[in-house]
Amino acid sequence: MAIPNGWFYWAVLSAIFAALTAIFAKIGIQGVDSDLATLIRTAIIIIVLSVFVAYTGKWSNPLELSSKTWLFLGLSGLATGASWVCYFRALKIGDASKVAPVDKLSLVLVAVFAFTFLGERPSLRDWSGIAMVAGGVLLLAFRR
Repeated sequence: MAIPNGWFYWAVLSAIFAALTAIFAKIGIQGVDSDLATLIRTAIIIIVLSVFVAYTGKWSNPLELSSKTWLFLGLSGLATGASWVCYFRALKIGDASKVAPVDKLSLVLVAVFAFTFLGERPSLRDWSGIAMVAGGVLLLAFRR
């Protein structure tokens, strides 16, 4: 089996941090409105990323970005915000072990949207794995 390029390691770290996000949020959201909790989380992210970008010297003038970049980063930001609001509301009323797997249905949707809008063509093997993820999400979400 071939070892994936560098993206794989960043993706695994992303998965680890996403899992910690669910656990930390479930603990932190107790006794707090979910929308306020989302705002606090977002403010912390803005501060941390601002320090990171400044520290690593990656700052550039955002006004020099193309209108297409602004449009799609703006849409991505709106989708992220909507996702976080929905996720925190689900965590507020549901078990993290049930909410997180349903949230991972996004994996399946990314494959479908990438096929539809980006022209990506997953192999039959890839689609089989995507179908198994979907089945796993349904199995975990609707367990008795």
